[in-house]
Amino acid sequence: MKIRLAASVLATSVFCFPALASAKNVKVEIPVIEKELVIDNAGTKQSMWTFGGTVPGPLVRVTQGDVVDFTLENLKSNKQSHSMDFHAARLDVLNEFATVNPGQSKQFQFRADYPGVFIYHCGAEAMSEHISRGMYGVIIVDPKDGYSEVYPEPDREYVIVQGDLFREGTVAADVTKNIGKYANLINGKVFHYDPVHDQNASLALESKPGERVRFYFVNAQINDSAAFHPIAGIWDRVWENGNPKNVMHGIQTYDVPPAHAVTLDLISPSDRPTNNAIVDHQMKNALTGAITVLMNYKEANPELGRNGNLIIRE
Repeated sequence: MKIRLAASVLATSVFCFPALASAKNVKVEIPVIEKELVIDNAGTKQSMWTFGGTVPGPLVRVTQGDVVDFTLENLKSNKQSHSMDFHAARLDVLNEFATVNPGQSKQFQFRADYPGVFIYHCGAEAMSEHISRGMYGVIIVDPKDGYSEVYPEPDREYVIVQGDLFREGTVAADVTKNIGKYANLINGKVFHYDPVHDQNASLALESKPGERVRFYFVNAQINDSAAFHPIAGIWDRVWENGNPKNVMHGIQTYDVPPAHAVTLDLISPSDRPTNNAIVDHQMKNALTGAITVLMNYKEANPELGRNGNLIIRE
């Protein structure tokens, strides 16, 4: 199995794109792996279809103007055909996003022209089934101009991806209609970071009081929007689609439609330890798994939300 996110500085003109100063060619190779995965904190397993063996798939992070040189490998051992749809790309749906059969691979390139946070997902038929079974991930495109007064540097960064969980064996036609959905996944597990509502949960997100914590939130549900809200907090800034030009201030709840993403900053009180519950305020989703606890205290783990550790995988 091969999962590679490697960057090498090459002239983008080699790939027939106009050259941009300091732009890089970023090689991304992701295999499709159909496997059983643990889908809750009690160790329950379910058959899932994945990018790279995890839900969500590997985090891809590039800078605006970079060229992504992507290869999708559909392992010979898989039973299904799959594809890749990057929402950060402008390509041909009938060419680059075409279906890849087991034992075959697909390679294509695109330039990340727009900064922000974007979903990637499988687009094979039936798309609703492929996405709902875990075939999604995140690509962050950092702005070429870096941080600014409008888009300040955060102290920590976390990726949160909310997805559906359907009962094992639900047929594609029912999945499309949301029949058989019984829980919500946060980064691949029900109540993944919520020891308040799940006694088996061993993880929570962490920061120190007063830190600027940046969330890259992706709604990977196939039908439901997500009313993203920080209980006991207010979003200091929200960037629609993660683009620094699309900034809003002091937002209580932000509605994120399916297959969309947003970047949000949360700043806790600096004078004492506090906690937040980051929820989908649609209660049908929150109380079936879509709650994340953020603990703000001075002994916060310095590695969480830093040095590329944006998706807590345990």
